[in-house]
Amino acid sequence: MIWTPHITVATVVEQKGRFLLVEETEDNRTVFNQPAGHLEGESLFDAAIRETLEESAWHVTLTDYLGVYVYKAPNTITYVRHCFVGRPERHDPSLTLDEGIIATHWLCADEIMANNFPARSPLVAKVVKDYLSGTRLPLECVNHCL
Repeated sequence: MIWTPHITVATVVEQKGRFLLVEETEDNRTVFNQPAGHLEGESLFDAAIRETLEESAWHVTLTDYLGVYVYKAPNTITYVRHCFVGRPERHDPSLTLDEGIIATHWLCADEIMANNFPARSPLVAKVVKDYLSGTRLPLECVNHCL
């Protein structure tokens, strides 16, 4: 058997102490996640910007790299998530959100880190904690040779 991790991106977007999350359906449950998705042949930067726009209708500028997170989901798939920090620039309410996205929300950290919060994975709270602790890496630490 060949091990094939899924490469994903996510963007932490904070504005006035609240974080942009998407409400979505996964396995017949309603869960919350940062705007996130799979790499589709483009750079990690382009994927993070694209996924944020497709899932939330927010145009963002990437400002920092939060880090790489490895998560083995209950379905045994290993996800390698590259997480970025994005500055919200402009919302475009005319855009249709990706299939499966119910709505977008601006939530405070306490809501996201509550024990009963229906996060898609433990990474949702982890990246907010890392962001709040000041973790930041320069975007230049991510190299692209596409």
